[in-house]
Amino acid sequence: MKFFCTLLCTLMFSLSAHAGPSLQIGSFYDFMKSNQSSYLKRIHNGGTSTAFVKIEIKEIFYEKNGKSREEPLKTVEGSARDGLVASPARLIVPAKGTQGTRLLYTGDRSKERYFRVRFLPVVPEKEDKFAVAESERESYEKSMSAGFNVMAGYGRVFSVRPATTRFDTEIDNTAGRYQLKNNGNSVVIIDSFKDCAASNEEDCKPTKKVHLIPGHDFAFEKQAGRVYRYNLIEDDKKMPMDVKGR
Repeated sequence: MKFFCTLLCTLMFSLSAHAGPSLQIGSFYDFMKSNQSSYLKRIHNGGTSTAFVKIEIKEIFYEKNGKSREEPLKTVEGSARDGLVASPARLIVPAKGTQGTRLLYTGDRSKERYFRVRFLPVVPEKEDKFAVAESERESYEKSMSAGFNVMAGYGRVFSVRPATTRFDTEIDNTAGRYQLKNNGNSVVIIDSFKDCAASNEEDCKPTKKVHLIPGHDFAFEKQAGRVYRYNLIEDDKKMPMDVKGR
């Protein structure tokens, strides 16, 4: 009986969690190239009801110890924002439909900058400036409350490459250690990193993907009988790499 009640509660929660909006934002990492100043991002709502979405942007600052912090964007000359802005910053995405927002960058491009872009489903309020009638807003709020809906927000990292992008990945491959260091001025990607047994390619550790920002490094100790494979991606350039253990 206890098992049945637990199962029933799980099913009810599952059904309620899937009712309502369900956002799909695609890749969680995107890049604005050096020759771009805008980027179109499309948001799909795979749920069963309209999604009212607010877009929030903060700048990310990475530190040498591997930690990071996020800060609100600053304004210049009292109005313009220094960094990345979304236009529009509020979206009404119908069920099974798609809407787009354009990410616009204004500011210094002498170095690479990083931003956290969050897409937050909300119940529309008057101050949110959604173009929704009061009766429609109240009806939507009641339907969300009645369904015990769980609306999840999604965030992604957006990198704005410098005006003059330079890639310089240094590889130090010794008998017992392998290190990559990003001496350039833009992110490089260590994609599909695999650590597998040389005698059995199905005996592998979980695959990794590392975004290596300028001035940082990625290293590992090489083990006998292991082989390490990954793709080094520098913008549009993709280089397969194969490293043998000791």
